[in-house]
Amino acid sequence: MAKLKLGIVFGGCSEEHPVSVKSAREVARNLDAEKYEPFCIGITRSGDWRLCDGPDEDWESGDLRPAVLSPDRGVRGLLVLDRGRYETIGLDVVLPVLHGKLGEDGAIQGLLELSGIPYVGCDIQSSALCMDKSLAYLVAASAGIRTPKHWTVSADEDIDPGRVTYPVFVKPARSGSSFGVTKVSREEELLSAVEAARKYDSKVLVEEAVAGSEIGCAILGDERGLIAGEVDHIALSHGFFRIHQEDRPETGSENSVAVVPADIPGEVRSLVVERATAVYRALGCRGLARVDMFLQEDGEVVLNEVNTFPGMTSYSRYPRMMAAADLPLTEVIDRLVALALAAEPR
Repeated sequence: MAKLKLGIVFGGCSEEHPVSVKSAREVARNLDAEKYEPFCIGITRSGDWRLCDGPDEDWESGDLRPAVLSPDRGVRGLLVLDRGRYETIGLDVVLPVLHGKLGEDGAIQGLLELSGIPYVGCDIQSSALCMDKSLAYLVAASAGIRTPKHWTVSADEDIDPGRVTYPVFVKPARSGSSFGVTKVSREEELLSAVEAARKYDSKVLVEEAVAGSEIGCAILGDERGLIAGEVDHIALSHGFFRIHQEDRPETGSENSVAVVPADIPGEVRSLVVERATAVYRALGCRGLARVDMFLQEDGEVVLNEVNTFPGMTSYSRYPRMMAAADLPLTEVIDRLVALALAAEPR
């Protein structure tokens, strides 16, 4: 049987560029070589697209050819510039291993919809919705899911520090990981925290701190059926969870450890999975997502955020949760590709 031509897009212009490269490297390591013929497309920080041998640490240093996904459905693949002429490479499916802006917000998904190439992960609408935390909260709340009390501050708007109940977290409304996030305990700290968040997004979320443990649930599937990985729990020694902020996150965090499976009773785990799958469905997710929540002392579950393409590095939470449920990354990739190929074309 012929191998599937799989396009792996990685890198990107967002602050999560380095994490994307590491995620793509782990994905490439876990591809079944008998099933896939990979074509790696790296996007530089400045937005240049290049066909490369793979997502190695020095992937940009080689003799690379410009390559882009064609929006022309007659091509259904890559346009590669070689000696002043474009050649085409057809692709059967694309795996966009991109995090944050232009990767999880519907941008790359829009290009893939135009191209007509099946792709892994959430579609345009659910990607954009999940990326905007304030909109995700509105939809989740309408589905009966508890969300934190929050205030949205637009680009041309100020917020009165006196109307806020402290402590709060101030964060970019549409950004990944914990870039631009500040915990604020006093009124006089609020406005500077809003300005710090605006470095990453003009729209800012001011969110009441939820008293509870941070937990996550990895979900895989679509409307035909969902699989949940093991629930994990972020054990904090101090401060708050700041994913991907360390210089070398693969060596561990200075204040947190992800414990999987989470040390929680079976009935609580079932409730967490039930809430996570309800969030996944309400936001229209498909393929995969990691649903992050807070578990309060009374057993109530509160939504934190949804990552539509979570990290896939050797230390990332999503593959670890799936592996704990007996789904290694190689099988996760196979299932994601199968879901993409089976998705109804647009």
